[in-house]
Amino acid sequence: MPNDNRLTRVHVDLPNNPSTGGEGMWALALGDELYELRNVPLQAYDLNLGDVVLATRDSPQLVPEIREVVRRSGHRTMRVVFKPSVPEARKLDLVQSLRFLSASFERGTERCFALDLPPEADITRVQAILDEWQDKGWGEYETCESRVPGSFDDAPEELT
Repeated sequence: MPNDNRLTRVHVDLPNNPSTGGEGMWALALGDELYELRNVPLQAYDLNLGDVVLATRDSPQLVPEIREVVRRSGHRTMRVVFKPSVPEARKLDLVQSLRFLSASFERGTERCFALDLPPEADITRVQAILDEWQDKGWGEYETCESRVPGSFDDAPEELT
């Protein structure tokens, strides 16, 4: 959690996510229902650190719900999920090793890390390293571009 008393929570609805119905994020209120995201999204797609979003309240007692991105920050988000067999110290060493490429991270769970890639980050090199980790069987990763137009959610799982 960012250490800034000017931050507030915003929410994004994720009805197709099997593990959660939505995600709360820290944001800086800019006025006129605009908020700047201040943490790396751990579940949502097409949202990134620093994006300015329009978020409105469905009722006065609820946190603002993200409706749309008003201005892109230029940051990109990727997520890595390590295999249970990867030791804790190794996971931390691996994600910290990406700092030389300007990548930073936030931890979502014991195995999941959300990577923030600012505009100056070498995304091609980061992706090549993540491909290598995947080839070595350490885990899997995903890029976090839009999956469903007009939504910050993944596509619904098909019933078979």
